Amino acid sequence: MRPLLRNTLAGLAFAALAGGAITAPAIAQTPPNVLIVGQIAEPKSLDPSVDTAVNDFRILMNMYDGLVRYKDGTLEPEAALAESWEISDDALTYTFHLRDDVKFHDGTPLNADAVKFTFDRMLDENHPFHDTGPFPLAFFFSSIDTVTAVDDATVEFKLKEPYAPFLSNLAYPTGLIVSPAAVKEHGADFGRNPSGTGPFKFENWDSNTAVVITRNDDYWDGAPPLEAVVYRPITDANTRVAEMLSGGIDLMVEVPPDNLAQFRDDASFDVYEQAGPHLWFLILNAKEGPFADKKVRQAVNYAIDKKTLVDNVLQGTAEVAAGPTPPAFAWAYNEELQPYPYDPEKAKALLKEAGAEGAELTFYVTEGGSGMLDPIAMGTAIQADLAKVGLDVKIETYEWNTFLGEVNPGLEGKADMAEMAWMTNDPDTLPFLALRTDAFPDKGGFNSGYYSNPDVDALLEKARSSTDQAERAKLYKEMQTIVQDDAPWAFIANWKQNAVSTDAVEGFSLQPSFFLILRDVSKG
Repeated sequence: MRPLLRNTLAGLAFAALAGGAITAPAIAQTPPNVLIVGQIAEPKSLDPSVDTAVNDFRILMNMYDGLVRYKDGTLEPEAALAESWEISDDALTYTFHLRDDVKFHDGTPLNADAVKFTFDRMLDENHPFHDTGPFPLAFFFSSIDTVTAVDDATVEFKLKEPYAPFLSNLAYPTGLIVSPAAVKEHGADFGRNPSGTGPFKFENWDSNTAVVITRNDDYWDGAPPLEAVVYRPITDANTRVAEMLSGGIDLMVEVPPDNLAQFRDDASFDVYEQAGPHLWFLILNAKEGPFADKKVRQAVNYAIDKKTLVDNVLQGTAEVAAGPTPPAFAWAYNEELQPYPYDPEKAKALLKEAGAEGAELTFYVTEGGSGMLDPIAMGTAIQADLAKVGLDVKIETYEWNTFLGEVNPGLEGKADMAEMAWMTNDPDTLPFLALRTDAFPDKGGFNSGYYSNPDVDALLEKARSSTDQAERAKLYKEMQTIVQDDAPWAFIANWKQNAVSTDAVEGFSLQPSFFLILRDVSKG
């Protein structure tokens, strides 16, 4: 790295440590092609096989590649590390042909053995490096039977059964290819010492201060214009806005609704907005307590004034959600479903029928996190709505990674409800990972409320093995009808993602995946 850049990055880290914010004078010394990004939280890890949060994915997608990636502006897979591939007639065998002369950032070659290592490490409990996990999203690849390195440039996946989302999941961060040499060297600390093949290389991670990645001049798809990207975790949204206005960051995501108009009216900033496959909801503990009764879960859905939340708290940056599938998946979305209407009297009647009048509830709220939509304000408004129907809700607030550590292992014995947000790549992803009986936390899934319905389980299993999109759509729509009635969640909002940058940033666009793809971005 050039001395100027090294000194600048060191200065950025020092400024953040010393004052909690980077001042405008410090930024003035930043080379024009160094991009400072305001992240919503500290990353958990930089190991793509381990991570689950979009906050982390926004870094990972610029450091690693998969066999395929999403074509710009779509969720359609296109070639990446694999130049081409074939699918057998029975849809059980995928054969990928790798690019020549691609190297990991540590100098080791990208080959079929590296691809096999990446997936075997996640999926094979007897793999010598399986203990470098856990790998929460290995579910994405549970259909894989074997991975075979046919030769250095050819890798073959055999599936247990046809699995329609397979290519899409390979483009997801969980499918990014890691350096076997780096994993073997660092073990469980690989997430702090990452090595991929992407357009940017890992440079440094100062906890709670910055993650720095620098340009990969040998990138197979052409070196990116930016010399470096600095990701600064700024949990408080108002602080991120202040940093944006003062010149402390060049790009921020998840702009608070209150501030969008302010940035739109200032010619020195560019505002980006795009609908995507997002759902903001409340997990309800269906295993124990009041929410073990479906009537109480339905009552909460009637009690929350979701339109007022969307119009006033979120100021029109989202739409009211009707069920577990975002409408961005138009082909699989059940348009016949209507959101639960705001009906506090109906909620009170259901609570009375269930004998849950005046129930005391513990509600987990986060300070901020991936797609969380002003979570403290939303949580407080929901608390007030539930109080109007006689429910006594106690809020417990946590920092994002601590929040995930409380929620993901399950709510049993801890809480009755928790905020949650998912941005997904396929209509299979969220329900498969968070609504099936086999996705209970003790089975490695994210069904933290322990919802279980055998009919939903069967529909999801059948949908993911069908290669007929029309049949898949029919199955998903039937699933949505059942889940909406069962109300394992309070369905709140589908968000239109946003970001803001200075007018010096060029070539940036939002993606329906919700990732930040920076390989073509420049900064004047």
